Amino acid sequence: MRSTHLSKSTFRIRLVAVCFAALYLLFVGRLAYFGLKPEQHSVRREASEAASAARPDLVDRNGEILATDVKVMSVFAEPRRIIDKDEATELITAILPDVNAHELREKLGSRKGFVWIKREVTPTQQQQIFRLGLPGVGFMPENKRVYPNGPLGAHVLGFTNSDNNGIAGIEKYIDGQGLADLHGAGFNLTPENLAPIALSLDMRATHALRDELTHGMERFQAKAAAAAILDVNTGEVVAEASLPDYDPNNPTDALKNNNINRLTVGVYEMGSTFKALTIAMALDSGKVNLNTRIDAHGPLHAGHGLIHDYHPENRPLSVPEVFTYSSNVGTARMALMVGVEGHKAFLRKMGQLDRMRTELPENAEPIVPRYWSEVSTMTIAFGHGLAVAPLQAMMAVAAITNGGYLVTPTFLKRPAEFDKTTAPRVVRPETSESLRYILRLNAEIGTAKKANIPGYFVGGKTGTAEKVIGGHYSKTKLFTTFMALVPADKPRYLFMTVMDEPQGRPEDGHYATAAYNSGWVTGRLIERVSPILGLEPHLDLPVQPFPLLARMGYGFANTPAKPGAGEH
Repeated sequence: MRSTHLSKSTFRIRLVAVCFAALYLLFVGRLAYFGLKPEQHSVRREASEAASAARPDLVDRNGEILATDVKVMSVFAEPRRIIDKDEATELITAILPDVNAHELREKLGSRKGFVWIKREVTPTQQQQIFRLGLPGVGFMPENKRVYPNGPLGAHVLGFTNSDNNGIAGIEKYIDGQGLADLHGAGFNLTPENLAPIALSLDMRATHALRDELTHGMERFQAKAAAAAILDVNTGEVVAEASLPDYDPNNPTDALKNNNINRLTVGVYEMGSTFKALTIAMALDSGKVNLNTRIDAHGPLHAGHGLIHDYHPENRPLSVPEVFTYSSNVGTARMALMVGVEGHKAFLRKMGQLDRMRTELPENAEPIVPRYWSEVSTMTIAFGHGLAVAPLQAMMAVAAITNGGYLVTPTFLKRPAEFDKTTAPRVVRPETSESLRYILRLNAEIGTAKKANIPGYFVGGKTGTAEKVIGGHYSKTKLFTTFMALVPADKPRYLFMTVMDEPQGRPEDGHYATAAYNSGWVTGRLIERVSPILGLEPHLDLPVQPFPLLARMGYGFANTPAKPGAGEH
């Protein structure tokens, strides 16, 4: 019979207890380790979510890159893995002197799993930080938006922030179309699976336009200037610039008040270019025709004031003469024939009384009279008393010259099968051809002669408006506009130049009106840009440029014009 001694039992019990205690301490230690050590996949996921998302390339209408993503490296930290926060701060700021040491120490002292140290470091800085061998400091590849052409098309392209989110222009429009939502939902979007977005801009034409506009702004010492070329049949803006502008690669200058996009954000009284709309309204209403004569004897009473002509003829003028002599009196009388309500209805139909919407988020509401009186109709008829965005005015002039279709401007390339007849028709075909004839006549013998470039059968109109300073019109500060249709018989493009406070030059008799500055710039644009856009010069004039008018009995529309009219 075997016996059990108490001493042996005690030893075995103690041995088992020690083993269990050791296992317990091992489990507790491992749990504590896992609890304090960040899970790598979680940190990587957090870092990936914080990294800049991919965006589609932006290309011009010919496929040239306007905006694209490039890979850059950014430095991040996992604060809970940093052993010596002070040493890490000192070493990192020695390599990255633009990083605030106090803010970095606070970040490294936090209990977050992930913090950015610096976005977009150089390869040299990356190597230097890597050699430090700091635990908890790593690198993350990001997408950085770059604009290879610098300021070209800046107001259209817009820019992005450090997270590659669109802040302005087409970049912001893209996010508004759902790109930001896709990223937020976790879709793995890369430049490879994002199709490029084709804009309406032709960068060759845009470069030439900006170059000529810069030269013109310097020549006439203007405060600011803008220009655009609009395809009248598709509504595509094929070239544009607004100066001063900015480089979207470094968009801090975009915040300056003077660097707004004057084509869509600024609203201005467009001066005598509005006479084209008034005459189109009068012709389309049937109140006048090309043979109608309008009384332009002396000034016209308007409330407590008088409406004068810049160069009064003091005689009855035909409708074309009202345009070529740019008669304020004659234009106001035609507006009165249609009446206040008819005038308002026409301008609303032409998109001049409401905010114009394009892909660009930056746009402005027109400034419309609170009380639209008969005097308002008289002054708005020749471009005073109603302020609109210049591109908005271009849209209306394009409509009255393209056969009568109001096509909303676009900054995206339209498909080749686009048909303008799907847009609302706002004037009759005969009205449109009448306006083309009048614009051409004005380039031959009227106020638009400086833009009458041989070979392009140009039609055009000047517009000079006194700026409102302190609630009163200034006699010395002007806003000038010039619009030119090329060619006038079979219209393709509408050119426009605007200048803010241009100064007169001695060789021009110190005149600062539109014909001498905006008209001069537009003429150079037509000559330089038209060949880029595929318009070949034809030195032989078209035999019958306005066949519809000829069939209506206006044979004079197809004969050479006689000299006359002035410039203002």
